[in-house]
Amino acid sequence: MLLEGKSAIVTGSSKGLGRAYAVALAEAGAKVVINGRTGDQVDAVVQEIKNKGGEAVGCVESVSTWDGAERIVKCAMDSFGRADILVNNAGIVRDRTLLKMTEEDWDEVVNTHMKGSFACGKFAAIEMKKQGQGRIINITSAAGLAGNFGQTNYAAAKAGILGMTVTWALELARFNITVNAVRATAMTGMTEPLFKKAVKEAEEAGRPVPKPEELGIHPPEAAAPLIVYLASDEAGWINGQTIAIDGPRLVLWSHPKQLRSTYMFPQWDVEKLMKHFKETVGLELEKFGPDFLSYYDRPTAPKKG
Repeated sequence: MLLEGKSAIVTGSSKGLGRAYAVALAEAGAKVVINGRTGDQVDAVVQEIKNKGGEAVGCVESVSTWDGAERIVKCAMDSFGRADILVNNAGIVRDRTLLKMTEEDWDEVVNTHMKGSFACGKFAAIEMKKQGQGRIINITSAAGLAGNFGQTNYAAAKAGILGMTVTWALELARFNITVNAVRATAMTGMTEPLFKKAVKEAEEAGRPVPKPEELGIHPPEAAAPLIVYLASDEAGWINGQTIAIDGPRLVLWSHPKQLRSTYMFPQWDVEKLMKHFKETVGLELEKFGPDFLSYYDRPTAPKKG
């Protein structure tokens, strides 16, 4: 099997995408640490993997604390003697607009996503360096790439994870450790409200009600093959990349790059900017906001009304 002899940690794997990733890694031969904050849910996924002939252990810990992250990695070392693969998937949402967001909303989300990914990544990388190889897969989001209304905390954390991904890819490549980021849109507890909102809007406008896959929302299992591939030795040449998978669509995202430049010597002033901005760099202003729910803007979509 592709991952035979490997040990994998999947944070936030008691449900949703994390569960799908963990089950797929186990089916590919990896021994898997199932992590979550609810014991019954963790135990259920462990048993599911065992029922299919795989090997898994549960670790009920929060990634949002330094000590919790260290214990998660230690669980893999104590149980399997190795930590070959880390999937930083754990996450929560506390959606509010900037004007309404509380300090608690901010801290809970950023600590779970960004601090948790950093801490788990640090402790896993220590073991991977000793082993001479490893795979770290950080889970990001369209919000971190293009923003999303009401998700300052989530978008900031996911954008931070992208920054960590490319930095770790530079730092860890010499130890044969690859680091990549994956974005997947699937039907989970986080995306179900978005789908229900789209259905409600369609019904109120008298439009055909979309199916989840027509909005780019697919079963979590559809994203799992990418995780398995990136975790394997076959993907050792892929490093520092951000890759999206939405059912049948596989997308490589570009790194931030210069789109257009222009010069003014000896330097710019406000008057020159007002005169020249529109006809130079202003011609390529970037789109913002997620595109996976733009159902009625697609060529194959039914007519509005």
